[in-house]
Amino acid sequence: MPGDTHPSYSPSPVSAVSVIAVRHYAAYGSNLDPARMRAYCPHSPMVGVGWIEGWRLTFAGEGDMGWEGAVTTIVESPGDRVFVSVYDVHPWDASQLDEVEGVTAGAYQKLTVRVASLEGEFAAWVYVFDGYEGGMPTAWYLSEIANAAEKAGAPDDYVTELRQRPTRTASPDA
Repeated sequence: MPGDTHPSYSPSPVSAVSVIAVRHYAAYGSNLDPARMRAYCPHSPMVGVGWIEGWRLTFAGEGDMGWEGAVTTIVESPGDRVFVSVYDVHPWDASQLDEVEGVTAGAYQKLTVRVASLEGEFAAWVYVFDGYEGGMPTAWYLSEIANAAEKAGAPDDYVTELRQRPTRTASPDA
């Protein structure tokens, strides 16, 4: 009412809220390889590459996953960055990818991060191991990751640094 000085206890009208579905997946391990991703997600093309700033590539789950070595993950780490392939994931492929990446089993969780690319920044999801960092990969697994990074167009120094990481086994054949 005009001139009414009594306080209003009614909630304010709610303004429209926009919900934007994140459809981009930022791959950092063996899924950097476009051919591997085509096998898992045939309807989800690679649309570019970029970096996740403030994170670093590491390994975790040694002994927990039933593997001979640790699996790839990323952890927050100011000043570091992780090279990624970006895929536009079709809804038909999303549940298959969650299954393959261990979300359904509870080994990995899905997080949304910012990806920096030559085209700008945008949101994408990543899979992060749901446990403690630690352990070393097998030489074979590390080789797969480095080869995938090379196929995705990672800079030479990034691939070289990957290949120089310590492993549980002496060679990719072991």
